[in-house]
Amino acid sequence: AAEHLFNLKFAAKELNRNSKKCDKEEKAEKAKIKKAIQKGNMEVARIHAENAIRQKNQAINFLRMSARVDAVAARVQTAVTMGKVTKSMAGVVKSMDATLKSMNLEKISALMDRFEHQFETLDVQTQQMEDTMSNTTTLTTPQNQVDMLLQEMADEAGLDLNMELPQGQTGSVGTSVASAEQ
Repeated sequence: AAEHLFNLKFAAKELNRNSKKCDKEEKAEKAKIKKAIQKGNMEVARIHAENAIRQKNQAINFLRMSARVDAVAARVQTAVTMGKVTKSMAGVVKSMDATLKSMNLEKISALMDRFEHQFETLDVQTQQMEDTMSNTTTLTTPQNQVDMLLQEMADEAGLDLNMELPQGQTGSVGTSVASAEQ
């Protein structure tokens, strides 16, 4: 499992690298569009525009796939950790039987400390696993929250985003724009 985890993390980084490479290519194509337009060569400008759009879409696809692979890696990481905790819990339970039979208070106290520590570790791991499951899957991100964030970032940058927002959200975005302008 540890080898698979390494491969997943490596794949996520590789996909991320490819996304950045496509971003660079998109910028280069945009520069070529400007040059072609300045020379009055619209046919060449159109070809570069198509290339730029393709590179942009590729970058987004690579980034999306990187996030998905990263989410799976996080789940595998949690599973590996949970497996380790479960194994050490089994060890504690085995030694508990022998210690309880001996009725040595010092040993029983030390064992209880270990047992409680294992449960704390298990609680932390379980919480991390739940957080990971709920936070990492990019495909389940509520679209209206994404739209709101995009609008907010555009407002901060002083840009107009020209996008359709869900009906319920329009009022709050309008309010934030008004307060930002004041």
